[in-house]
Amino acid sequence: MATGSLRKKLNNNKRSDRRPYSNAPMAASRRSLPNYRKTSLILAAFLMLGVLILLGISSNMWTTVSYADVSPGIYSIEVVHEFPHDPDAFTQGLLYAGNDTLFESTGLYGKSSVRKVAIRTGKVEALQKMDPSYFGEGLTLLGERLFQVTWLRKIGFIYDRKNLTKFEKFTHQMKDGWGLATDGKVLFGSDGSSVLYKIDPQTLKVMDRRMVKYKDQEVQNLNELEFINGEVWANVYQTDCIARISHQDGRVLGWIVLPQLRDGLLASGNHGIDVLNGIAWDSDKNRIFVTGKLWPKLYEIKLHPMKKQFKDGAIERLCMRRPFNF
Repeated sequence: MATGSLRKKLNNNKRSDRRPYSNAPMAASRRSLPNYRKTSLILAAFLMLGVLILLGISSNMWTTVSYADVSPGIYSIEVVHEFPHDPDAFTQGLLYAGNDTLFESTGLYGKSSVRKVAIRTGKVEALQKMDPSYFGEGLTLLGERLFQVTWLRKIGFIYDRKNLTKFEKFTHQMKDGWGLATDGKVLFGSDGSSVLYKIDPQTLKVMDRRMVKYKDQEVQNLNELEFINGEVWANVYQTDCIARISHQDGRVLGWIVLPQLRDGLLASGNHGIDVLNGIAWDSDKNRIFVTGKLWPKLYEIKLHPMKKQFKDGAIERLCMRRPFNF
């Protein structure tokens, strides 16, 4: 029994000796497991935070680049030359006729006309008066034909560019006649709304139309038009701004801000002038001409990107108006 008891004691001692040895690592591992999990969770959280920060930076960079790519440019002007202009001409349409001359359409009942004007002297070289019942509006040249629309009537006229002889009368599908321009293939028209029309020059029917927008807002009161380097430029009635428009989607590609012209005329005592209206483009010499209704001067201008930043809403206040109802 002693031997058996001794064997039991020895066996018990072996178990007791083994138990601390065999159980110690397990106990240690159980104690260290929460710390390991905690460390793993912290590392994972930091990794996720890093990924989110990188994604945020990348997203912001992409947003900035994308906005910069599509953000309309804003331009001021430099006056290259000043020329005399008939102060009684209520300019509604203007275009370059070649050889330093312009074709011009004028408005007002009883004073409306189509004329050819020498740029340097302002002299009227040829004149076709309109019937007093018509108020002349936009004008453009396609081939040998001058197209003109009239105000408050869906009626237009076609003239021979050589002698301004009127040889055709037409009706159109715009709500009114304000501006006309051409890319040499089709006509573009405006009716004082935010719509830019694409018109077949043979049938005079509307082929397409685009809503002109700036920052998702409609640009109302589109007036005199000119086609320049793939863009349609439009005077915006009752503003000192010209909108540069994509005729493909109606998006405003840029703004030309030129209040100094009218301000200068007013400061010189020309208090009878009306709004800026009239854009002409000499594609051969890359010259841009502008004038206004009852302005005594015609200006050749150059554009310069504006360096100063406009505050939010500044362009809307300067260049956009509520729809004008007559």
